[in-house]
Amino acid sequence: MYLILLGLPGAGKGTQAARLTQETGIPHVTTGELFREHIRDGTELGQEAKHYYDAGRLVPNELTIGMLLERISRPDCRNGCMFDGFPRNVTQAQALDEALAADGRHIDKAIYIRVAADELVSRLAGRWTCPQCAAVYHEVNQPPQQAGVCDACGSRLTQREDDKPEVVKTRLQVNMEQLDPLMNYYRTQGKLVEIDGQRDPDSVASDLIGVVKARA
Repeated sequence: MYLILLGLPGAGKGTQAARLTQETGIPHVTTGELFREHIRDGTELGQEAKHYYDAGRLVPNELTIGMLLERISRPDCRNGCMFDGFPRNVTQAQALDEALAADGRHIDKAIYIRVAADELVSRLAGRWTCPQCAAVYHEVNQPPQQAGVCDACGSRLTQREDDKPEVVKTRLQVNMEQLDPLMNYYRTQGKLVEIDGQRDPDSVASDLIGVVKARA
């Protein structure tokens, strides 16, 4: 079973992907991890990708897909995997479908973890970091013992520019503009499954596992 995991920043994709892998054994394949692996190992694909990274440019679709196809050819992916971080738009989704079809495979489901924008802003904009020891806090979910002060080293906590509410809202809007057409692409194929991501993590995980087991 080949899955696409979709969701806006802060929706909990990473957390839920880890749970899904633990419960079902389906490997979690992320493009960021693949890029780092190939660059670290000095593979031909990695060397090509590094040229784009170093120049601050996006890695071309065909190179990314080449890495994905190499990854799913490994033994642990013989029964499927879940893709995270790719595709990011319809063009990439079409290219991935074509590449998989040439290898006799296809995407079974695209699972969208749905969380309202105001909840995502609360999750992302509440994050504070210690500039000295890199400890991370959340003003609601994991607050420090003393407001604005790191429990570990006593330094004043700071907020990254991209964690500030106004920046988070813009970031979410840009992501949603890309995500909407992508969801429609899988919806028209009858492959889109939407899961309410605003519930407790156990309930969300239960639904994800249910999708996999229903298809297995």
